[in-house]
Amino acid sequence: MTQALPAPRTAQALQARQQRTEASLQRIKDAVAHLEKMKTPIAVSAVARHADVSRTFLYEHPQARTLLEEATRRAAGRRIQDRHDELAEREASWRERALNTEDALKATQAEVRNQRTQIAELLGQIRDLQTEWTEGDIVRITTENATLKKRVRELEQENRRVTDRLAAARDNVRFADKRIADLEAQLLDDGQLSPRETL
Repeated sequence: MTQALPAPRTAQALQARQQRTEASLQRIKDAVAHLEKMKTPIAVSAVARHADVSRTFLYEHPQARTLLEEATRRAAGRRIQDRHDELAEREASWRERALNTEDALKATQAEVRNQRTQIAELLGQIRDLQTEWTEGDIVRITTENATLKKRVRELEQENRRVTDRLAAARDNVRFADKRIADLEAQLLDDGQLSPRETL
């Protein structure tokens, strides 16, 4: 027959068990807080692993089970809120895109109307020109335009010729200056010219 433990030992054992239980509950709280901070799904296996407790303890201990259930409800609420925020943000983005598209469409329509107005004005000017100018005027203006173009081409050719002559003249001047300098140096070497005479 097993001998009953003395009262002091029984009290110590109960106190030690209570302390272990409280420590386990605290680890469960810490594990739940960590998982919530990391936005990790609250699962029995994850809580048991982080809190270093058994799944049986989580299921059977009332306080542990309550902690787990409350954490699960909070996680579900956060998921719903996150989904709601995501949908609201997406809706706001689409609304902004729709407004931007509408503004762009209005601007395009205004530009089309402006272009049509300008085209109509230009067509009117063309009709006015056709009615105001006679065939003789058109022939005269065309002839004068051709003459002016021919004169422009002639002036461009003359400009190129003058430019070429100017470049050739500059080359000749540079060559003459160099030739004179060479001759002066040669005369100085021969003693036929004093340095003062070269100035």
